Amino acid sequence: MALFNSLVTWYLKKRIPNIEHFMLHPHEVQYDLFVHLIETARDTEWGKKYGYKSIKSLADFKERVPIGNYESHTPYIERMLRGEQNILWPSEIKWFAKSSGTTSSKSKFIPVSNESLEECHFQGGKDALLFYYNNKPESKIFDGKGLVMGGSHQINKGNADSYFGDLSAVMMQNMPFWAQYFRTPDLNIAIMDNWDEKIVKMVAATQNDDVTNISGVPTWTLVLIEKLFEATGKNNLTDIWPNLELYIHGGVSFAPYKDRFSKLIRSSNISYLETYNASEGFLGIQDSLSQNDLLLMLDYGIYYEFMPMSEYGKEHPKTYSLDEVKIDEIYVVIISTNSGLWRYIIGDTIKFTELHPFRFKITGRTKHFINAFGEELMIENADFAISSACKKLNVSITDYTAAPVHFDEHQIGTHEWLIEFENEPNSLEDFADELDVFLKSVNSDYEAKRFKNMAMVKPIVKIMPKGTFQAWLKKSGKLGGQHKVPRLSNTRQYIDDIIKISLYQNL
Repeated sequence: MALFNSLVTWYLKKRIPNIEHFMLHPHEVQYDLFVHLIETARDTEWGKKYGYKSIKSLADFKERVPIGNYESHTPYIERMLRGEQNILWPSEIKWFAKSSGTTSSKSKFIPVSNESLEECHFQGGKDALLFYYNNKPESKIFDGKGLVMGGSHQINKGNADSYFGDLSAVMMQNMPFWAQYFRTPDLNIAIMDNWDEKIVKMVAATQNDDVTNISGVPTWTLVLIEKLFEATGKNNLTDIWPNLELYIHGGVSFAPYKDRFSKLIRSSNISYLETYNASEGFLGIQDSLSQNDLLLMLDYGIYYEFMPMSEYGKEHPKTYSLDEVKIDEIYVVIISTNSGLWRYIIGDTIKFTELHPFRFKITGRTKHFINAFGEELMIENADFAISSACKKLNVSITDYTAAPVHFDEHQIGTHEWLIEFENEPNSLEDFADELDVFLKSVNSDYEAKRFKNMAMVKPIVKIMPKGTFQAWLKKSGKLGGQHKVPRLSNTRQYIDDIIKISLYQNL
């Protein structure tokens, strides 16, 4: 173990100058990366179609290559799934990260090149631990094991030489042997696709390990903790894993879950670190434990563009490079990557909190908002309001979703919130009042629509039986991995289905 800690120290000295370089020279790093991506892909089918050999500037790139999304890339990806190569990217691609992104019924299959695995996803994982170790040099995190709440993978039936699965499973399957040594549980359990059986086996396999760090989406990590408590009779995770010191999370905002984690992990030694690792690429890491924004990682093989929300949906929208963005404006993230995604709308929205270096916060998704009455409610607003209401009334939640209730002849419009509480409030009416107050405090459009109940009335809050959201995910074929319940929807597509599930839960 002493040898490994020496290697960690050596890696810190080697990697930190690279990070400092892109923090000091962000525009040069991004432009050099842009040139590299264009030159590398010039002889691919995509590169030939859009004349990459003659692209001489960013202006040329923006003029020739349309902004796209998964649907615009689908014809190319489907051919790659069948085994064709040199379509979007020149190196062999045989791995695909399966992602719904929005828990819709259609799955996405994101190509994952070897370059992306090594230079982006694995590099991001190493850098997350590096930042933590740099914040806490006294850490003993490498003296034990890391527990990863990963997904599953399977052989792609269309072509025996290609594979797809959750990104976490793709990463675990391709980890070097030394990294496998420091993680738990064994790979055959970690990538199981039957989540009911998987959780039971994870509990049995890990409860006697020396787990020092956990990585995973909060919802599924909570399920594991509860099952561990049932199996051991404990009610504090550090009674099971006394050397636990770090929880690395991502995928959803941690704000609604933090109080609950504090009750389940009662230790002054625990730290929480956020990452932004989407199936399409590893974008950001919380580099300081004293602030909750993320450092934009600029040397992972991803070239960034940022579209103002006011441009979203236009036929020829404007996009900005890093040297043009402003603090506190909402941007749609667009990426071109070393896996062959080109001017790809990733689906998330962010706002920059700093420009020197570039730090940001995730504000929501392009499809996950409520704007039924002009209130423009984003996930960032919802997460803040619900976590603040929970804190004020001393309650905690497992999950939630919200959608509009539209005008009719009997009622004024409002929002309906379905919440699965860990411990319920004494008064649901009080909770709805506090939620309303905090929504008004962070969203002036919502506050204006709520003025004297003229355009909207107070939100409706309904308690869901425990297990409702998990049952809905299972019914939708989205149980486990990085799949999550949509926080907000501008339609009632999800919420009405979840209400039906809750009625069965009550039977």
